Amino acid sequence: MTDFRPKYITFDCHGTLIHFQMAEAARDLYGSDLTEPQMQAFIADFSAYRLDEVMKDWQPYADVVHNALERTCKRNGVAFKPENAQNIYERVPSWGPHADVPEGLAKVAKEIPLVTLTNSMDAQIHDNVAKLGAPFHAVYTAEQAGAYKPHFKAFEYMFDMLNCGPEDILHVSSSFRYDLMSAHDLGIKNKVWVNRGHEPANPYYGYTEIPDISHLPGVVGL
Repeated sequence: MTDFRPKYITFDCHGTLIHFQMAEAARDLYGSDLTEPQMQAFIADFSAYRLDEVMKDWQPYADVVHNALERTCKRNGVAFKPENAQNIYERVPSWGPHADVPEGLAKVAKEIPLVTLTNSMDAQIHDNVAKLGAPFHAVYTAEQAGAYKPHFKAFEYMFDMLNCGPEDILHVSSSFRYDLMSAHDLGIKNKVWVNRGHEPANPYYGYTEIPDISHLPGVVGL
């Protein structure tokens, strides 16, 4: 892909750039009440229900977390406490980047504008982005778009705001289900999958695989 110089490199933020610690938060709150196999099932369900919640019409992310946690507790026979959902939601702005992120982003940012399209609230995301160690040309949220990824509407909002098309960007994510499947269907041919172990490889969707963001400069010949 080194012969392709995009107008923008667009990123998923939470999980790809930010160490998204939902599993750790769930373990902090429920680990003492569950066996390890039960905790693993709880974490998997919490992840699945968050995806299911963002597939609905847009709702504040606090509601996404609340509803997903309540459904997870019900499925796993655990008492649900609304204050636990609020606790998890309030942790999100404090989370920082994966160790490989700042140096890799800083190198790329010198040559190509960086953009993030994130399933986040306006009031939270800027605390996360400030920890990334590189300047961002634009930060677009699900709140602004009125839709969460993987809805096409979120990506289309980004295209409109940047006044560009799918052919102009390189999209980077660690998730097929939230990002790369939709990116493929929308005609984004230049994609990077950051293999952080969240999901198995799926070559059908056409991407360059890297283990972390320190390898991103090489993808665009830097």
